[in-house]
Amino acid sequence: QWFVSYLSNSLQFVHVNGDFLFLCVQKSAGSISSADCGVTKVCFSQPSNCDPAVSSNCYFMSAMMLAGGEAVHFEMTGPYEGYIAFGFSDDQRMGNDDIYVCVMKSNGQVEVEHMYSTGRSKPQVLPLGNVYNTTTSLQNSVISCVFTTTNTISIEGTSGFNQSYYLLFSYGPSNNGSITFHVGTFTKVERISIFNCVSGSLMLIAWMTTGSLGMMVARYLKKMAKGKKMCDKDLWFVVHVGVMCLTVAATITAFILVFVHTQDWSGGAHPVLGCLVMILSLIQPIGALLRCGPQHHLRYLFNWTHFLNAVVIKSIAVAAIFTGLDRIDSDDGWLMKVMGGFFAWEVLFIIILEVKGDSCLIAVYLLGNLCFLVALLVGIGEK
Repeated sequence: QWFVSYLSNSLQFVHVNGDFLFLCVQKSAGSISSADCGVTKVCFSQPSNCDPAVSSNCYFMSAMMLAGGEAVHFEMTGPYEGYIAFGFSDDQRMGNDDIYVCVMKSNGQVEVEHMYSTGRSKPQVLPLGNVYNTTTSLQNSVISCVFTTTNTISIEGTSGFNQSYYLLFSYGPSNNGSITFHVGTFTKVERISIFNCVSGSLMLIAWMTTGSLGMMVARYLKKMAKGKKMCDKDLWFVVHVGVMCLTVAATITAFILVFVHTQDWSGGAHPVLGCLVMILSLIQPIGALLRCGPQHHLRYLFNWTHFLNAVVIKSIAVAAIFTGLDRIDSDDGWLMKVMGGFFAWEVLFIIILEVKGDSCLIAVYLLGNLCFLVALLVGIGEK
């Protein structure tokens, strides 16, 4: 069965001194426990918070960065069915995973194997590489493996110990020392980095609320508030510029936060979409500053370019939000469902307002928009 957790840069492995390194090397596989979890090592267990030193029905894995930061000490243990395994992945699904397996071989010995999975088929066995100080055991129907490795975590799109990965844990039967398909699936996602939370929340606010408000003001309030002034400017123009400046500022802040935090390219569609949103968001105000006068014979070119660029940004931003939420969503897809409702709500009111522009309808839209926004922000915060 697969259990999924999440290791991020906000959960750093703790460095320890040389004496402690010596004790870890001498430790037997049968003495694995949850002691020091969250202090000197990062742990995963199923059932949650179980201690393998106390319960024989505890699936457990821990990882600890050793002195120097070039090696990681791993422990894994669980009820024996044939094998247990953990792997590092860029998502919550099998495929593109760097895996270590603790398996009973046909010669009756428990061994550690290094594998890589490219899909849902049987993983490919790799050379064990730089794995040493290996201790294995099978006692009282509990299989355990402890080892240290300097192998770099390597999956397509990212590599290295300082990156963010999903941690996969599985168990299942073996056949003559060869692992077979795991049985059943369970998923657990740990808290994501606060930087990712803030970045995602800012993008959500920017392109599902303030950005949408700015576009609706330019489209509908322009007619409704005709003749009304603020600071010697049309009221709709002042509101439009204000909320769109907030939108661009939130986008820039979110962009900087996530890249300062990760300091790398995570791979996948999400960062590509985010970069496109950032670039087009900067082009939009620059184009507005360079626009020709209202009576200029080429003014229509600016109007159409400004409008089409806004539509493109909005479309890409929505796609970026969906791909971002998919990375942290739970098994039931609650965040994706709420986001789908959010998007449908916006499309519905755009159609309604095209038929009949009314200030009361805009007020109803904004109230619904805020309800969806709060629901998603709370959902992200709980991750």
